Parts: sequence; C-alpha cells; structure tokens
Amino acid sequence: MTQTQTILTCSPDSDDLALREVRRAVPAGSLNAEIADGVLLLEADFESLATVWRAKAPIFVRHICPVHTKLALPATDDEETLLILLRSACEDALVPRLLDDQPFSVQTRLFVDDFPLKPFDINGALADIVPNAPLDVRQPAQIISVVVGRAHSTLTAWLGISAAADNLSDWAGGARRFAREQGRISRSEFKLLEALEVFGVQVAARGYALDLGAAPGGWTHVLRERGMYVTAVDPAALDARVLNDSGVRYKRMTAEAYLRAEPDTFDLIVNDMRMDARDSARLMNDYARLLKRDGAAIMTLKLPETGRIGVLDHTLDLLERAYHIAGARQLFHNRSEITLYLKRR
Repeated sequence: MTQTQTILTCSPDSDDLALREVRRAVPAGSLNAEIADGVLLLEADFESLATVWRAKAPIFVRHICPVHTKLALPATDDEETLLILLRSACEDALVPRLLDDQPFSVQTRLFVDDFPLKPFDINGALADIVPNAPLDVRQPAQIISVVVGRAHSTLTAWLGISAAADNLSDWAGGARRFAREQGRISRSEFKLLEALEVFGVQVAARGYALDLGAAPGGWTHVLRERGMYVTAVDPAALDARVLNDSGVRYKRMTAEAYLRAEPDTFDLIVNDMRMDARDSARLMNDYARLLKRDGAAIMTLKLPETGRIGVLDHTLDLLERAYHIAGARQLFHNRSEITLYLKRR
C-alpha cells in the first residue's frame, strides 16, 4: 500500500492534543510542517489514520484529508497558469482514483494572502475535468481536497482524494458554518446545531427537554424549533422571545435547586454551563435519574489552559458512572471546550 501524507485540521489551541491523538493512532506519525494555525501537514498515512478513526472518532482532530500529489506553485498573478497546473495535477493523480458511480465534490482551502484564485475558481475548474462521476456538493461520497499554502517557505498545493466518511467531517477543514438567520438568540445556538448534526441526534418531536444554564435561551430556542417542549433552568434572565414562548417553562433558579424540587423526567437534557468540567460532570450524574430509559444528554466541557488531559480524563471517568459516552468532539463552534453526547446507562 502506498503511504500518503495527511493534512489535519484542529483548533489552534489544541494542536498538541491533536498530535497526541495522531501518535496514538499511528505511533510513527509526526509533524512535517504547520501550514496555518490549526492546519498541520503530517508524515502519517491517511488510510491508517482513517481506519483507526472509523472505529472511534478522535476528540481534538476535526478533519483530515490525504495528500496524493503536491506541486510547487510559481509566484504569479496569472490565474490561467495556476489553473492549468492544478488541473494537470488533478487529472494525472486524482481523476484515475475517482469512482464513476459515486458522487463527488471538490473542497479547496487557501492559506496564502493575495492568492489570485478563489476556492470557487479552483473547485469549478477541477470539477469540469472529471469525466463520469456526478458532481454533488451537498452529499458527496468522495471528495477531492485541495490545500494551498506554504511549507518550509515554498508555495505549495497539496491534492488528494478520499471517501467523505473518512475525512471526519463533510465540510472543508471541518468548518461547519450555519446561515446567520434572523431571530437567533445567541451564537451558542450554532454549538448545539453542530452537535445535533455531527452526533446524528434525532430529537423527539413533542418530547420533553431540560436546558440547564439556559440563559439567554439559545439552546432552548434550537430545541423549540425542533418541536420539543423545554424546561429552561437558570437564575439569569431569558430573552423575551424565549420567555414568551408557550412551549417553554422557565425556572429561575440554579440547577442544584431545581434538582432538589423533585422535577419531571425528560427525553433530552442539555447543559452549556460555564463551570469546572468535573463539577459539571458530577451535576450531570445527579441528573441522570431524570432521563427516561432511552434518554440522552448533550453537554459542553470547559477545559482549563493547562492540565487539560488530566481534567478531561477525570471528567470522562466521572460521567461513565452514569452514562455511555456516545460521542466526544471538539467541534468547529467550540473554543476551549469539547461537546459530549451521552446516553443513559
């Protein structure tokens, strides 16, 4: 089997933890160059990484793509010259690897200031030379990845092709972006939207959800959009748009006080509270008894700047007393935190 290099994407503050996951999956894996903040070129075989992570996704690595060919690019503003070079490289090294009966997409990421081409230009030019496979940018089964940047001072394009399922995210670089629609309560909504999508969570329409630390109401708003009735718990005030929703029951108190009040049972519990990850885990363990037998929970863990692995391992150990950890990822909309998907034991 031909070995390939791999390009990895992660949060810039978590590159050390992402590399730790690489070495656990492929002990011989190493860093070749940093293309940009949170974008790393690895001496690690893509298929070997993908095989390990198909069984269990990493936490801190957001996206990977293979390097099947690379070319040094000239310092020129001539767009056609650059497109000819990229088309030729794609035609020689990638098109023969495409499966004709599976839809494909081209994903381009540029990490060079003032590069004359835009991702759209490259995507269109490369898609045009694929003879048989159907183009489907929404649900591709295979992806041509193009990354343009500098490694060791050389302007370079790295190109590869892979099954979409092996890239860890369908989105280029794992950058899942949502439309900034009117009516959003807060940016935190995007965290829950991404978690529901990544973990494949099917919320129960007309089911019952509990939102701990709900203010100002972003996560409650997302769950209401999906038809759930929500009990929102927080001593702080909710946004009026949520407060006036007849499907929301507002409990202006702490999560600890609500637990002592012998409350109801729920299909889903969510928790985005800003507190020590271990304390949040203990609280969630106490709340596990309020989940229905097939209930689930989604929570974020705020990690400290130092000692993150120790805190994370301790927190996961605590949660496993009451839950099966069905998913754990540092998502695109996470910052110094990770999101967990929990199923009641």
